Amino acid sequence: YTAGPGLVGALLVGAAIGRSFAWALEVPALAINHMEGHLLSPLLEDNPPAFPFVSLLVSGGHTLLIDVQGIGNYQLLGESIDDAVGEAFDKTAKMLGLSYPGGPILAALAEKGIPDKYTFPRPMTNRPGLDFSFSGLKTFAKNTFIEFPNEKEDIAKAFEVAATETLTIKCSRALKYTGFKTLVVAGGVSANLSLRKSLNEMTEKLGSNVFYPALDFCTDNGAMIALAGHYRFLAGQTNDHYEISIKPRWSLEELQPV
Repeated sequence: YTAGPGLVGALLVGAAIGRSFAWALEVPALAINHMEGHLLSPLLEDNPPAFPFVSLLVSGGHTLLIDVQGIGNYQLLGESIDDAVGEAFDKTAKMLGLSYPGGPILAALAEKGIPDKYTFPRPMTNRPGLDFSFSGLKTFAKNTFIEFPNEKEDIAKAFEVAATETLTIKCSRALKYTGFKTLVVAGGVSANLSLRKSLNEMTEKLGSNVFYPALDFCTDNGAMIALAGHYRFLAGQTNDHYEISIKPRWSLEELQPV
């Protein structure tokens, strides 16, 4: 079951149910890191990536670049210093009057937009490093919409292109920095087709490979948590049946290697 990171209320419900099943069935219980589930989800595919690789985790709550040496052996390379990219997608969609969850709806709207009608900034790409920032991009979209309220499609297009190109630039830097030839992309935003196209083109130019989970496994799902639990159980890890504990803040770097 998922023990973190995340919202306290949701985590407590899941932990209580998971522990209750373990106690009733007299089986081991395992507290799993939500982001490790996303990170490992491409291993569910028929052609899984091999370690080591760079992982881009992009969701509503996280934007992370990770050096992945093996299961549980993670080193943070970069992260968002403000909004996660998925959060920026959802908030921008809300500004445009779109319904929730806004990310997929904004992406669909962007398909109708005129390319290069507007040019939005690519935050923090003009300086070294692997950290991200999406708050300013969201504000730029808001100000553009205030000035041009009847051009939602073009604004959505400009926002999506800027966000995906920013992620692509940082992934390229991470691959060059680590020397790895494999990029793994996971999390809800990994379903974005514009992002996949941009990353496919970038990795092809670098002579690298990129892996994604199937679209059904991009957003939060039980299969990815079961997979992470599977690997950790095989390594002999379990938790006490009766202890209900959660970690709303839980870095991947805190996990034990398998």
